[in-house]
Amino acid sequence: MMLNGELYAIVLALAVAVAAGLVGSFALMKRMSLAGDVISHIALPGLGLAFLFNTNPLVGGSIALFFGTLVIWQLQKSSNLSTETTIGVIFVASVAIGTLLTPEEELIEALFGGFAPLDTTGFLLGLGAVAIIISFILAYKDQLILSLFSPELATTNGININRLNLFYLLIFSLTILVALQFLGALLVGALIIVPAAIGRQLTHTLGAFLTASSIA
Repeated sequence: MMLNGELYAIVLALAVAVAAGLVGSFALMKRMSLAGDVISHIALPGLGLAFLFNTNPLVGGSIALFFGTLVIWQLQKSSNLSTETTIGVIFVASVAIGTLLTPEEELIEALFGGFAPLDTTGFLLGLGAVAIIISFILAYKDQLILSLFSPELATTNGININRLNLFYLLIFSLTILVALQFLGALLVGALIIVPAAIGRQLTHTLGAFLTASSIA
């Protein structure tokens, strides 16, 4: 059973890496590649509360990420601030609150994660999340590109840019949530940034960029 759990963890980690590469590619083009590191810290208050009440840390982290993402989207929509700036507004508070709430003995796990075996339920839930992430990127990649390089043309073609940005931020946060169990809040941003940066340097077309980022 332990062997199966370790195999589940390896397979899911590889699947998450593919999804993170795709999400990171668009984060790089949207100039929000550092957001992975920042948004992961938004999960800290939820992780801290989960540890305090002896519940699944991912449940607490998912709640904090969901509400944090909504706040970021609302700030971005209602102000002239960039995505990076609006995320930074929440970052400091999240780190401070999360550090205060998280028990000292659990803080290292929250910050750095771990590679623990997975049960069948955790593995299937993780794969389901990865499937949602990859499906979204593949289905909406053209709309994301158009809204990024020509917002006016995107609007003319009936694309709701505000809603699309919200969906992307939620997918971004979901990617971080799934990766948190392996890398922790301090390191998960690298899974978003590094593969996309490598893929961008090695390729010159969108298709090749997405492919290289997902396997880097």
